[in-house]
Amino acid sequence: MLLPKIDPTATKSWQMLADHYKTIQSRHLTKLFADDPNRAETFGLQWQDVYVDFSKNKVTEKTLDLLYGLANEVELKKAITGLFSGERINETENRSVLHTALRDFDAMKPEVVTALAKMKQFSEELHSGKRCGYSGKKITDVVNIGIGGSHLGPDMVCTALQNYSKHVRVHFISNIDGDHVQTILDTIQAETTLFIIVSKSFSTQETLTNARAVKKWFVNQATPDAVLSHFVAVSASPEKVRDFGIAPENTFPMWDWVGGRFSLWGAAGLSICCAIGYDNYERLLQGAHEVDTHFKTAPFAKNIPVTLGLLSVWYNNFFKAETQAVIPYAEALQKLVPYLQQAFMESNGKGTDRNGRPVTYDTGSIVWGTTGTNAQHAFFQLLHQGTKLIPTEFICFKDSFYKNEENHSLLLTNCLAQSEALMNGKSNTTDKHRHFSGDKPSTTILFQSLSPINLGKLLALYEHKLFVEGIVWNIFSYDQWGVELGKEIAASIAANWDKTSQSEKISPSTQILMQKINGKN
Repeated sequence: MLLPKIDPTATKSWQMLADHYKTIQSRHLTKLFADDPNRAETFGLQWQDVYVDFSKNKVTEKTLDLLYGLANEVELKKAITGLFSGERINETENRSVLHTALRDFDAMKPEVVTALAKMKQFSEELHSGKRCGYSGKKITDVVNIGIGGSHLGPDMVCTALQNYSKHVRVHFISNIDGDHVQTILDTIQAETTLFIIVSKSFSTQETLTNARAVKKWFVNQATPDAVLSHFVAVSASPEKVRDFGIAPENTFPMWDWVGGRFSLWGAAGLSICCAIGYDNYERLLQGAHEVDTHFKTAPFAKNIPVTLGLLSVWYNNFFKAETQAVIPYAEALQKLVPYLQQAFMESNGKGTDRNGRPVTYDTGSIVWGTTGTNAQHAFFQLLHQGTKLIPTEFICFKDSFYKNEENHSLLLTNCLAQSEALMNGKSNTTDKHRHFSGDKPSTTILFQSLSPINLGKLLALYEHKLFVEGIVWNIFSYDQWGVELGKEIAASIAANWDKTSQSEKISPSTQILMQKINGKN
């Protein structure tokens, strides 16, 4: 079964939403609350220990009925079935999209079971000291070498769950910047460090360049033979891994039915196992799987990812809001937004629909933000008094890890206060510089605590939210040809880097820059 290929703008619901928008756009959020005493209860979703308050959005029950109607007209339910059934819904690459299969313990593929068992054994041997360095010393540091999904997800999770650390320091080398590489190397010792190279093709330029530099450094510190006990790989290209000098028993698999930006759910999560232990990693997977089940089975009106995705479409396509802010009120989630930026903008930054035609409507919202309360002292001025409409998602947790109640109460107070202020504003007729118009929409997602299982739920909620957006927009969310274009041009520039004659393939502007960098102009 292929994905539906329905132009959303041709549906009755889209046209009705366009007419409905004209009647609601100027209705202030405070008026919506005044008109409906039960609004807070009506526009909230409770599932397990997750509560989503979307009452502070510019929607009415009619808005939701029309949005859910749109979801039905674009055959979202059929698309969800295709996602989970393993159909090749990534049609442009002729691949299935089955990252959800990596966390389905009730119907797990045999190869995934084998990979997880290997990850469990490896990480437990590392923590117990059974797997040690060439000199017999216990491994104290792990360096993950990868880029994109091979870096952003694992790095984000290791940071988010640092309170669950197994006392192995995990570092990440991603950028091809040599200074970045050396900075990491200066903080570790060769004899107590394990290196994990993560690359599906094992030919990604940044990753392999960094891996070679690290291997050279390591051999200079130790011996060539020691590479066998200090380097492991996660890849779908075992031959290239072996050529690099990594033993087959230290190689973990990747599969073409898992997109790079969803790698953390597979063996690319080995660094996570090393950081927080396999049991906690499995809880992360379990949390995500619970959301998968919710997404598959809950009716649209009770379905959190469906509702969040449709709200994004509402603002993106009718209010013409180009961006959406994500503000987690937990410093441990400081790397969540960069992870979500890849997830959403690499997935839905598309200008061609599933029929092969240029889209005539906006796709791919720009995702940005950082942690609260830091954000309040940075860009919240623009959110409150700027001229742009920026729907904001607040993420918060009822309980703190270390039970510092005074700080945590103040943290949550600030979170609630910001959504309240965005909605209500503050009138000042004598000094317009102190006037706040309010009417700024926001959604608050509340969890019990930032635990491995709840982090898994949070990430899966966002994964399925972006899926909903992509289905409505009639685009393919799981290819990334825009990433490949830059690689192709970089290869062309590299081939002409030291040449004095000009190349017709490179613009005069770039050629002048090359000459200045090389000291020839």
